[in-house]
Amino acid sequence: MRRLLEIFDTISEWTGRIWAWVVVVVTAVIVYEVISRRLFHEPHVWTFEVTTFLFSIHFMMVAAYTLLYRDHVSVDLISSHLSRRWQAALDVVNYLIFFFPFMIILIIAGTEYASDSWATGERTLTARLPIVMPGMKTLIPLASFLLLLQGLSQFFRSLVYLLRGREL
Repeated sequence: MRRLLEIFDTISEWTGRIWAWVVVVVTAVIVYEVISRRLFHEPHVWTFEVTTFLFSIHFMMVAAYTLLYRDHVSVDLISSHLSRRWQAALDVVNYLIFFFPFMIILIIAGTEYASDSWATGERTLTARLPIVMPGMKTLIPLASFLLLLQGLSQFFRSLVYLLRGREL
């Protein structure tokens, strides 16, 4: 089991490292638009949409990486005062009740959403590029699946700690 969890962690690590570079592209598009608008008085309608899409890609594709390092926003008012074993118990319960059902629903709904987008040939509003919207929507179930894998890794680590009192 340890090897499988290490594989899940490695997948999250590398998807996060690779997709984090999208921020550089977002920054470049914004700088281009600011220079174009302020210096040359030639704004572009498509830049807002493109930066929104790129940041969405970044946000979705680094979610599993963020979970790997436990950097998601959390309110630890109660759990920070608990022992490590009670924290593990709370993690196990939260994963079972909230995380896993939500990820499964998101994968199913996201797949349907992406499928509809591909079937209708959905296009963006300003750039009118045919592949952008279906491609973006396909990232929803993909990112959810990657997040689910990392959630499984975190869940089993917490479960082992809860049952055995030691890290996996």
